[in-house]
Amino acid sequence: MAQQQRKRATIREVAKATGLSPAAVSYALRGIQTSEETQQRVREAARELGYEAHPIARALASGRTGMVGLLCGSLEDLWQQSLAVGIGRALFARDRYAIILDAAGDPEREVTLARQLRDQRVDGLIVQPVDPAADVWAELGESLPVVSIGDSLRGGHAYGEVVFDNRAGVTLALEHLHQLGHRRVAVLTPTRASTPDRPADVHVHAEAERIGIAVHVVTSPQDLPGATETALTVLGEADRPTALFCFSDSIAYGAYAATRALGLAVPGDVSVAGFDNHPMSALLTPPLTSVDWDIDDIVHSAVRVIVGGIDGKPRRRRIVCEPSLLPRESTGKCPQ
Repeated sequence: MAQQQRKRATIREVAKATGLSPAAVSYALRGIQTSEETQQRVREAARELGYEAHPIARALASGRTGMVGLLCGSLEDLWQQSLAVGIGRALFARDRYAIILDAAGDPEREVTLARQLRDQRVDGLIVQPVDPAADVWAELGESLPVVSIGDSLRGGHAYGEVVFDNRAGVTLALEHLHQLGHRRVAVLTPTRASTPDRPADVHVHAEAERIGIAVHVVTSPQDLPGATETALTVLGEADRPTALFCFSDSIAYGAYAATRALGLAVPGDVSVAGFDNHPMSALLTPPLTSVDWDIDDIVHSAVRVIVGGIDGKPRRRRIVCEPSLLPRESTGKCPQ
């Protein structure tokens, strides 16, 4: 005889288990009008009892879908993949779900996808923008909370932002290379000619001039074949740079592949530094010097701000992430 299917738990059973009213349980599961401690207690009880709110009923009752859009600049970048995984899990822990889309480094695609997410009635949008100056952010900000990660959206159109202190990160990397004796540095960036005003790229020139380094900024894809091809071109020049500073560790992986193809030693012939400390970077041979931004804190901050915007709760809306340099064996003294 087939085993009988377990009866679906009700909100009243969750209320009885927690000593709360059904209304309070409903508020806690939606993350509103209750403390975070109460919300966590209710979620645990609901999980133990097997309670699941019916999504259509919940949407009708609250006017919300429970969906949050996450628009990534390029999921070819391994660090952004890790970011997307972390945000998706953090939202799920708050009884919300992420719709994750990839702009593939294309500003026009980014605009199209951002509007599609709004039209699908997501409750909020988290974006790591390809083009922070695009007009679409002001347009979307009129109808839903938008939280940017990395760069501020021009004009202050984001509900909240988790921004990187790019000047500090660039300074840490360039001063490190300068102290090792490097004076010719190629900077490999995913920034396209159509989005030239990204803060990190602007700071490179200012900081290089301040400390006395000649920099050559080159646009590079973030996928391994594309980054390898770009690095091959840069390192194949007659007066090749003595160091590569890559604006993502994914690009640095392509630089490693290029040095091996050319028979160059890292760091004996050329030093390589990254910019986001992906977990794999410490496992390379040699381990990659990189700038760390504390991805766990970024995930926590972005989710807290977007949930606050959705629920109408006052939150700290601008969070600045400070970097730290992790010197490893991929950077060494400039070859004579």
